[in-house]
Amino acid sequence: MGVLIQVAQFFLCLSLLIILHEGGHYLAARLFKTRVEKFYLFFDFLFPFPNLANFSLFKFKKGDTTYGLGWFPMGGYVKIAGMADESNDKDALKQPPQPWEYRSKPAWQRLIIILGGIIVNLFVGFFLFAMVFWVYGETRLNPSKMPYGMHFSDSSLLDEGLRQGDLIVALDGEPVQDYASIGRELLLEDVGQMQVLRDGESLSFEVTELFRNKVLRASGNGPFLEPRLPAVIDTVLPETPAALAGIQKGDQIVQLDSTSIESFQDFQAGIGQQAKTEFALVLLRAADTLEMQITTNEEGMIGVAPPMGKRLEDFGFEIEKVNYSLGEAIPAGLSLAARTIGDQVRQFSLIFNPSTGAYKQVGGFARFTQLFPQTWSWQAFWKLMAIVSLILAFMNFLPIPMLDGGYMVFILYEMVAGKPPGEKFMERANTVGFIIILALLIFANLNDIIR
Repeated sequence: MGVLIQVAQFFLCLSLLIILHEGGHYLAARLFKTRVEKFYLFFDFLFPFPNLANFSLFKFKKGDTTYGLGWFPMGGYVKIAGMADESNDKDALKQPPQPWEYRSKPAWQRLIIILGGIIVNLFVGFFLFAMVFWVYGETRLNPSKMPYGMHFSDSSLLDEGLRQGDLIVALDGEPVQDYASIGRELLLEDVGQMQVLRDGESLSFEVTELFRNKVLRASGNGPFLEPRLPAVIDTVLPETPAALAGIQKGDQIVQLDSTSIESFQDFQAGIGQQAKTEFALVLLRAADTLEMQITTNEEGMIGVAPPMGKRLEDFGFEIEKVNYSLGEAIPAGLSLAARTIGDQVRQFSLIFNPSTGAYKQVGGFARFTQLFPQTWSWQAFWKLMAIVSLILAFMNFLPIPMLDGGYMVFILYEMVAGKPPGEKFMERANTVGFIIILALLIFANLNDIIR
């Protein structure tokens, strides 16, 4: 069910953003009295092959425009009269230009039509961030308020001197206000030193390139750190090794073989999904200490779970809630939108630096789907929609032929040179753009499959 909820959120988010992005092109075209022949949610062909499997699930015509729902759920488009686009309708472009066509409009008007979708994406990202701040506020968890310390998801990070339970409390001397910001700052900001609190003692670690690369690799599978939770058992599944051994709800795991267990994550890491492996467990039950031998099942599990669905406050965490007035939410939303775009630029530079291995973390549709929580949350949905909208704005701005940024470059060239690029050059450029987009799609989704 959780996966279905993720998929539903992804498709709702994608559909809304497609309509809004293409609506930006549509409104800009209408503003300059340019005819729009089609407005489609999803493609009515096998993208990016415009002449394959052409059919619509639903369509109707109003005025000069056919509105429809395509069968290929990966995007959408508006077909603007007199413009080379995803439909690749070359026959129409061989006819003399008409007053209502895109190609007959001045260059500055065509530039606004091209940028219409990006402008809408930028506005939607800012607007949604501002509304989330205003309606829901913001929650922060200061590392000093984590009673059980931090858990690092990748054991290779421990080779750099960290220990499970450490608290990263400052970066380059600046106190961390929210632990959720640590990964972003380590990867995208020029952080040189990391201050760690360990058993009440303050330690300093150098943030090396190797450490950053390890954080990047760990972040590819989810957050590289999270709050540690107590190793208290909340659920014992029936007919599992735990149930057969007599483990009960409320038992606390304190030792696995000869290793002390201080959090449920420590226990999970110690078990390590090793199938049919025997372990010695020490449990606390009220005032009693129990010792037992237990063997994992075929999936490498014993059949226990920590308290699920509880708030962190229930474990003794102190969550700070920040409320925003409308006047405060607007600049906060604008600031977060600007930072998100800046982060996209920095991430792009990481991807094209082979030494970081960031290209391995590029994801496709499955990766985007996994961004959404497995339980429906409108707060998370609107915030993620804002992020995806800004990502789409950035990606469409890239100067790749067939994307908005590619068309923008051609128009700017025309405005400077006084004439448009040659027809042969445009055809070849669009072919190159087609190949680049197809290669990126294959690469990103292949990464998903490998992961």
